[in-house]
Amino acid sequence: MNKYELALVLSPALDDEGRAAEVAKVQAVLERFGAKIEKVDDWGKRKLAYEIQKVNEGFYSFTTFEAPASAPAEIEARMRIMENVLRYLIIRKEA
Repeated sequence: MNKYELALVLSPALDDEGRAAEVAKVQAVLERFGAKIEKVDDWGKRKLAYEIQKVNEGFYSFTTFEAPASAPAEIEARMRIMENVLRYLIIRKEA
């Protein structure tokens, strides 16, 4: 099991309930592939460095989790098709 961090930028058009539902969906995907979520850090709405899909701000969320080595590829494949996820990045944290 390796430690990873998922950085997530969600659409600014989401309301509070929609954003919570989207984060819950992402957490369900993580757990589906054997991840144990350690910490979720929501940063709220922030300005983006550059425009993505004609918007210049988004909701930032960072999730620290522990998962098998095969999980990040599967998780990224599911993130790619989520419509309210503007950007995502999974990095492996050093032990």
